[in-house]
Amino acid sequence: MTEDFSRNLRLLCSYYKSIAEVCRRMKMNRPQFNRYLNEHAKPSAHTLRRFCDFFGVEEHELLLPHNQFARLIQVRPRSAELDINPLPDEWQHIEHLLDIGHQGLDKYLGYYFEYHMSMAYPGKLLRMLTCIERHEDKVYYQRTERLQETPSERVYHGKYIGIATFLIDRIFMIDYETLTDQEITQTILFPTFKNRVARLTGLKLGVSGSGERMPCCARVLYEYLGASVDIRRALKLCGLYDLDSPEIDESIKHAVTNDIQPNEWHFRARY
Repeated sequence: MTEDFSRNLRLLCSYYKSIAEVCRRMKMNRPQFNRYLNEHAKPSAHTLRRFCDFFGVEEHELLLPHNQFARLIQVRPRSAELDINPLPDEWQHIEHLLDIGHQGLDKYLGYYFEYHMSMAYPGKLLRMLTCIERHEDKVYYQRTERLQETPSERVYHGKYIGIATFLIDRIFMIDYETLTDQEITQTILFPTFKNRVARLTGLKLGVSGSGERMPCCARVLYEYLGASVDIRRALKLCGLYDLDSPEIDESIKHAVTNDIQPNEWHFRARY
């Protein structure tokens, strides 16, 4: 049963652009899906039903000898063909990058304080709370900012949702602001080659949240807090800080200062 089922499953998947697309559409874990494809596991009755519902076949058909199943699929009337609605070609490239880039990010999962010079409030340093987490075979993250210019002003919370990928030796992150849908931000970070993650540095590209909406690039630092935190307490420490504030470590201030040296031809990140 396992061999025929695996071959039949591979045949059904061949009608799609990639295995990753099938896993994404079915919301199924890629490693577990591979076990079915490679004859390393038998599906439970519930999982078998999910396969049948997704591919539009019956249980007894999916368990047929492979040659018989292949003939059945080949002669299926068009009205009963598999429900194939692949992503547009341009999105296939993005799906490919996300598929190959989710490996190597597990050590970076958890909570961080994110520091950079504010794009909306020039001269102020902004501390945000960022959470990087895995869902099945993708790594997502959320950045939360807490802004309050004066003690009497109402606190504003902004939320950015994005996806991260690890390509060779850099961490690429892209997100959007969820309250207004008017901003996309990209961040590129250096990884760490130490056993424990402490700080990550890189560059951030976005637009200021003010009416000017000026495109800006800023150095950024991620300070690792742990796999779990008291979110309420962490957010209370987020906000705008003066550059001479004793609450911000001097090494962090230096890492996010946006200066450029005479011998630098581009605005570069700092290790």
